[in-house]
Amino acid sequence: MTSLIQLEYIIAVDTYRHFVTASEKCFVTQPTLSMQIKKLEEDLGVIIFDRTKQPIIPTEIGKKIIEQARVTVANSKKIDEIIKEFNNSISGDITIGIIPSLAPYLLPLFIGKFTRKYPDVNVKVIELLTDEIITELKKDTIDVGILVTPIKENGILEEVLFYEEMKVLCNNSHEFSTKENVKIEELESPGLWLLNNGHCFRSQVINLCNYQKQSQTKSSFNYESGSLETIKKLIEIEGGYALMPELAIEKTHKKRSVIPINGTPLREVSFAFTRNYNKKKILSILAEEIKSVIPEKLIDKNRGFIVEWK
Repeated sequence: MTSLIQLEYIIAVDTYRHFVTASEKCFVTQPTLSMQIKKLEEDLGVIIFDRTKQPIIPTEIGKKIIEQARVTVANSKKIDEIIKEFNNSISGDITIGIIPSLAPYLLPLFIGKFTRKYPDVNVKVIELLTDEIITELKKDTIDVGILVTPIKENGILEEVLFYEEMKVLCNNSHEFSTKENVKIEELESPGLWLLNNGHCFRSQVINLCNYQKQSQTKSSFNYESGSLETIKKLIEIEGGYALMPELAIEKTHKKRSVIPINGTPLREVSFAFTRNYNKKKILSILAEEIKSVIPEKLIDKNRGFIVEWK
């Protein structure tokens, strides 16, 4: 008879693709983990892992078994959550993945307040790109992602938190600095700084601006950053402009100007979690805490239009 322990072991091996690492994560010896997986394979009459490959990969039937194992293990954990809700207990562990263009600006607004208010909830936060968050959600190595949606990913549910306006940040010497607002077609102007590949905000900017590299003025210095803070500094010292999400822009700076864009482009910020997610109570409270600390206008979807990135 298949046990939950055996299912947890095959999930761990699939997640880490290494028997020793999986055994360490499961707090058992490697021989114990290997023996249990081998016994499961014998009982089922199939091979779950191809041990000739490095890193280890599941067989085709193994993939289907592991997929069902993740559902079964997740459902088994719902019993604990039901009891906690019955006892009105807010406790447990939650691991959050958050994208870099949100982390420095959103986290400080709510994370300290949340952990002080709910000291029995152990929170771990990891900064990841969107594709990494999706991968880790499917592996169950994180509980929830805070990212820009829609992501339109099978098996991933989205719960909208707020809508962040996209604005122009430019050097005071740039032509945009004298405008009350910037038209979308004007965003093809030379001097645009971008985040590098992998950032969803880069894709949003490209989609909105109809940006093409060949349309930019040639320069001996071309730089794409992984940090919005680096881009801000480059604008301040080197000139040019960039699009910035609302939370990332301070109200004033002596060498930079913030200009609205016609039509008010927005990026939709949401929780993302799998269909098997069972810590709904903690997630609901976390959503309430986030919404309570952001400006009220960010809740209003009707103030502009959503810029998709996929």
